[in-house]
Amino acid sequence: MRQVSEEQTCDPVVRARLFAEHELADRAGEFDRTGRLPRDVIRKMADEGLLGATVPKRWGGHGLDPLAYGELTESVGKACASTRALLTVHTSLVCETLAERASDRLKEKYLTDLATGRRIGCFALSEAEAGSDAASVTTRYVKKGELFVLDGRKKWISFAGIADLLLVFANDNGVSSSFLVERDMPGVEIHPMSGFLGNRATHIAEVSFTDVEVPAENLVSGIGLGFGFVANTALFHGRYSIAWAGVAIAQAALEVMCAYATEREQFGTRIGSHQLVQKMVADAVTQVAAARELCRRAGRLRLECSTDAVMATNIAKYFSSTIAQQVTSDAVQVLGGNGCWDQYPAERLFREAKILEIIEGTSQLQQLMIADYGYKKFAVRSRGGEDEVL
Repeated sequence: MRQVSEEQTCDPVVRARLFAEHELADRAGEFDRTGRLPRDVIRKMADEGLLGATVPKRWGGHGLDPLAYGELTESVGKACASTRALLTVHTSLVCETLAERASDRLKEKYLTDLATGRRIGCFALSEAEAGSDAASVTTRYVKKGELFVLDGRKKWISFAGIADLLLVFANDNGVSSSFLVERDMPGVEIHPMSGFLGNRATHIAEVSFTDVEVPAENLVSGIGLGFGFVANTALFHGRYSIAWAGVAIAQAALEVMCAYATEREQFGTRIGSHQLVQKMVADAVTQVAAARELCRRAGRLRLECSTDAVMATNIAKYFSSTIAQQVTSDAVQVLGGNGCWDQYPAERLFREAKILEIIEGTSQLQQLMIADYGYKKFAVRSRGGEDEVL
């Protein structure tokens, strides 16, 4: 374990790494088996300032820049994917979106509590028939005086089982809007779900809304700005977090693979000396390094508020989730029978990696967006002596 100075321990990124090493790494398997991220862990995350890592200091957060937050996310995600998922949902999808899109009145009402962990937030977009196609959401709202009334059902909502506040997306005859809904508002019902491939400790639940009356002030940004404005902002932040999650899981798998290959003996020699194993390790080292650099590039462009930041984030998310699946698969292969057993982390990392290819936009959706970007940027032909983009 690396030694740190007293000055370094004041750095939120260093503190996050120490928290992950001391509090999470040895318990990740336990969280996975029990299917719950304990409240004491969430409380410690709040105490360390992780839940408000990127929230401006004015609202109770650390105000970390994208590069520092990426490094923090990798540290937490390497130790425990389910704990990292709380950062993705609570900090990226909810807090960062509110910091960017909510009114000061809403920030005063909720953001400081979220940043300090007094409330936990979740992102309620997905439904049984609406995942990547967010525009097909069937949850409805109608305006009645100074209230909005919501009816519908959300599914696959991470941390809805314990959340105090839900960022909910709904439609009114094709006009999409987003609302902050408190868990204890009459008509809100939470139905826990289980049996998942990965992210088992993320308190996933269905949420139903029956004539839920939401104050008009809890409308985020404005009527009609739900999907194109608020949801897209949230997914931009969420995909950046997931991109770093891919690096985290792949790095963890790489370390497991290397440790095992240098110790395990077969046919009188350590398996790491076999060239086919060396190829898997070499590919993993290269892929993890490449994914990390793509994430850093996305972070730099975000910091610069570049118009290229969104596509750079999509590329990083697509690549890192893809290589996470490959590296974890190779880790299972190197560990052999032990790689298929839950007493070794390779099995859990393999399952967790697959989730990354689905959440915050499937790999296939990323491919479509990246291909469209490629056509617009690179399909250039000369016409009349001038370059024209097809």
